[in-house]
Amino acid sequence: MSIFNFENLKKSSFYITPSFPTQDTKRYKISFFELTTYILIFIVIIAALVTLVLTFTPAKQIVLTFEQEKLQLQSERIKDLESKVILLTRELNKIAKIDKRLNYALTLAKTDSLDSTAAIYDSLRKSKGNRIPAGGSIFYVVEKFFESFDEQKKNEVYFIKPIEGIIGKKFAPDKGHIGMDFSVKEGTPVVAAASGTVIFADYTTKNGYVMIIEHANNYLSFYKHCSALLKTARDHVIQGETIALSGNTGINTTGAHLHFEIWKNAKPIDPEKLIIN
Repeated sequence: MSIFNFENLKKSSFYITPSFPTQDTKRYKISFFELTTYILIFIVIIAALVTLVLTFTPAKQIVLTFEQEKLQLQSERIKDLESKVILLTRELNKIAKIDKRLNYALTLAKTDSLDSTAAIYDSLRKSKGNRIPAGGSIFYVVEKFFESFDEQKKNEVYFIKPIEGIIGKKFAPDKGHIGMDFSVKEGTPVVAAASGTVIFADYTTKNGYVMIIEHANNYLSFYKHCSALLKTARDHVIQGETIALSGNTGINTTGAHLHFEIWKNAKPIDPEKLIIN
């Protein structure tokens, strides 16, 4: 087995034989170290030329501008991704809150009657406002009274009839009926009794196609046994806007009608007391 010998490498040479179109042919002998020296000198000359060009010509600005543009583009992309991540996080939090409310709405949509002691009531109740602190003054009580009065007036909700028809069955919670029924032909337009946001719009086994709208001041309105729903969850609707068509869907029905409910603070109330002419 041969061992690498540095002395032999020093003594080695390269022979170059150019092919000229003449009869005389010459061979050129170049040692290993001469060839290495020529290559190093060539590299140094090239590096010096590049340095001089970048130092004393506009080429430096071109290179720096190009690099700066790339860095700026990457920085903008990073900022854009950060803003998208923040926005996505906020949207996911909103969706999580809305989905929780939709789960509550789905429970309410599955029945025409509900026990007032059911856990769903506690789930839908909003937390109470600030209470009078210990040692509070009369001024505090008066101030809170007028604040609550202004807030109630601002958020007051007025309901209209969701459909024109004969009232077949009225509000009778003692008999398990927590809404009112309008006897109408199938396919009659159903309108939003008040402006609000749709929090549920889907089919249920008992009540067919159901829509639930959330209104200001903690009101909810229910529209059951529809033949078609014209709005979807998270849609905003205006009072009097057509939202569905009446029908006879679901197993908890004996004929074409609209079952209508109004809830306040997670409790069903008589719709006739709130509907204005």
